Amino acid sequence: MSDGPEPREPELPGMVEGGWLRRKFMQYPWHFATVAGFVLVTAMRPCTRHVPEPPPVLSQLPAFELVDQDGQPFTPESMRGQVWVAGLIFTSCPSTCPKISRAMLGLQERYVQHGIDAVKLISFSVDPETDTPAVLKTYAGHLGADESRWRFVTGPYEAMEKLVVGGFATAMDKRTGPSGMIDIAHTTKLVLIDGDGNIRGYYSSDDELGLDEVFHRSQHVLREMRQRSGGCNRSP
Repeated sequence: MSDGPEPREPELPGMVEGGWLRRKFMQYPWHFATVAGFVLVTAMRPCTRHVPEPPPVLSQLPAFELVDQDGQPFTPESMRGQVWVAGLIFTSCPSTCPKISRAMLGLQERYVQHGIDAVKLISFSVDPETDTPAVLKTYAGHLGADESRWRFVTGPYEAMEKLVVGGFATAMDKRTGPSGMIDIAHTTKLVLIDGDGNIRGYYSSDDELGLDEVFHRSQHVLREMRQRSGGCNRSP
């Protein structure tokens, strides 16, 4: 029996000391670098992708105290921190209001399809003397509105006029046609409002291009609001 050390196996060319992972890394460094690069780029993508700038602030809505279809208060404080799209209608409208409400219904469907709950829809009556909360409740039901995301708002005539004319900068003129039917002149534009009560844009309710624009712009405003509270360009 020999008292000397056990003979070592001859070291094969290319063998590297260390564990399996280290040996593989030393043998294939570029492969590991490529995989690491893909992982890093994927992790960074939400924070580095280009997101269009949100639309600028055009004006700020005045203070208001109104109620929705359930008789619940509707005030700037109740909408604080929420992005919303507003439309002006009245339930007995013989002309443009059905188109506006269909446009709002189309937006509701888009937000649902894309899993966006943070953008709300608000329909304001420009005929508050007729459109009581109960009347608006029935109107919402006939439309198929999701009342968890879409509210219908009314209030005293003077308060509605202050908001519509002084806030949304549009007419609210009641007229009687030759047939005796009442019509009220008002904008057919959809209005985008941010979480601070600022108007961020007016968009057509008459065509798909306008609906596409308000749909995407509302998300840009939502991202801006979330960025101010921390985080990168997260999806809504």
